[in-house]
Amino acid sequence: MKRSVETPRKPDPIRKERVIRFAEFRPGQVPEAADFLGGLAGLEIAANIDERSIAVVYDLHEHSLEEIESVLEDMGFHLECSLLNKLLRALIYYSEETEIHNLDAPRRLLKKSQNEAYTRAWERHPHGDHDDTPPEWREYR
Repeated sequence: MKRSVETPRKPDPIRKERVIRFAEFRPGQVPEAADFLGGLAGLEIAANIDERSIAVVYDLHEHSLEEIESVLEDMGFHLECSLLNKLLRALIYYSEETEIHNLDAPRRLLKKSQNEAYTRAWERHPHGDHDDTPPEWREYR
């Protein structure tokens, strides 16, 4: 009897589409950044020179926006620093970091474990449903 060996299944890609906006400070940095990012594996790039931005498509298993933007800043590119962009970046960084963390988390049955935890806590906790009256007095008529 032959045993079939299961190969580990590759996880489905988590495709993210983001726009990276650049500051006005250094003209010509958008095409340079697009060329640089085009050389990285796993990225799809579309430069928009008129809006000083680059549209980036990537798989979250391979890259994150925080990683991509930090590499760009390390290379000397200047990203737009308006308050709205900073808030959007922080939100995206947080959500992607949480999503990556949750990908590594083991799957578990939350319903069963939560119910057991609440039941144990309820049994140990003195609550209002406890009757101190002896059983023989409760049934006395």
